[in-house]
Amino acid sequence: MDKTVAIIGAGPVGLAAAAHVLERGMSPVVLEAGPEAGHAVRQWQHVQLFSPWEYNVDKAAAGLLAPTGWNSPDPSSYPTGGELIDRYLAPLATRTPLRETIRTSSRVTAISRAGFDKAKTKGRGRAPFEIRYRNGKGDEVLRADAVIDISGTWFSPNPAGSDGLPAFGERECAGRIAYGMPAVRGSARGRYAGKTVAVLGAGHSALGTLIDLAQLAEEAPGTRPVWLLRGDDPAKAFGGGRNDKLAARGELGAAFAALVTAGKIAVETGFGVTHISEREGRLRISAGAGSAARSVVADELVVSTGFRPDLSFLSELRLRLDPAIEAPLALAPLIDPNEHSCGTVRPHGARELAHDEPGFYLAGMKSYGRAPTFLMMTGYEQVRSIVADIAGDKKAAARVELVLPETGVCTRGSVASAAAAGCCGGPAKAEPSKAEPSKAEPSKAEPSACCAADESARKAGGAGCGCS
Repeated sequence: MDKTVAIIGAGPVGLAAAAHVLERGMSPVVLEAGPEAGHAVRQWQHVQLFSPWEYNVDKAAAGLLAPTGWNSPDPSSYPTGGELIDRYLAPLATRTPLRETIRTSSRVTAISRAGFDKAKTKGRGRAPFEIRYRNGKGDEVLRADAVIDISGTWFSPNPAGSDGLPAFGERECAGRIAYGMPAVRGSARGRYAGKTVAVLGAGHSALGTLIDLAQLAEEAPGTRPVWLLRGDDPAKAFGGGRNDKLAARGELGAAFAALVTAGKIAVETGFGVTHISEREGRLRISAGAGSAARSVVADELVVSTGFRPDLSFLSELRLRLDPAIEAPLALAPLIDPNEHSCGTVRPHGARELAHDEPGFYLAGMKSYGRAPTFLMMTGYEQVRSIVADIAGDKKAAARVELVLPETGVCTRGSVASAAAAGCCGGPAKAEPSKAEPSKAEPSKAEPSACCAADESARKAGGAGCGCS
């Protein structure tokens, strides 16, 4: 049990992995590219998580924190990224034995087997891993018995182009383009207030940004959010509403559906971006070609089209990745967005995340490749299983210790179909007369409102969704 385990990334899942390694009596070394633990989380610290605290604290990490006098947050409350750092990640990285294992400002540049290139096989599995990284002193080398790459995907976002490539002119217009989920009502408010802001994407980051922009429009006149949607059906983005057992995630979709239905967010469907240009201080964002070409003029563009893994420093390792979504081959069928419309994935671990390079694993968001459905609690289960596998405890590695909440969005329905039919806002349905007993109740296939509160709001003449 004197193994050294290199962990790339000091985010929530990376620190959890290090805690499990310590718990197993092995030695973790955590290499973090940023200046402090949780560097990627700090980029979205204004965002509230979908899951409450009970799902965001790893058990092994909590075990390290307990002797420090750490006060566990209310398990039912929902933290922001900033609160996740202040109340969990920072104490874990600075007040527990993990502080001796983390090397910050240490960017990994390459990983191989010591003395073996990718093509050499005989004796390969017995050679230690050689991890090269760069810090303020220059290039350094670390030898390890196992490697868990949990470096995430936040700093490698997908580009605006609908073909997976940057749109023509995207790089030249970089000064007016942001990626991911900028703090439009916080630190970046001055950049977006009073502006026409186009948001490209259909995932939770895009929806959250558009909701924030709609709220900013109430505070700063002239702010105009425009939703650029590659697909043709906006309702697909609205989510599962009350069917989603992560209530905050369901509420996000319902709130967004209400804003779209109320006309507070302009929508451009079938908008596959091809060109971006800057004219007279504004952006012209174009889609299509020939007679089908059209453009949207905006002051700023937010690209929220997901992320992709950076595999550049893994080129000398033998990886088994799905060619489409770049996730481990055994995991890919469980998360492939071409096959699954829901975000529920059964717990998985070392078996699904292993490669042809014994002792090397991808975990966390990076293990999902280009798939968008990752949850933090999934990462905690991944590393628990992986570390057990590294320690030789195959029984624990195979055991499932996590029950994930159902997303409730496996088919088009619920909020999506209701919003498409004008679920939120507008007048209440006319009460049927007593002479029409067969119409005394609306059918389940045609809901009159999102919920009882919405129906009451309609009857009172409200224009928005009463559910919230």
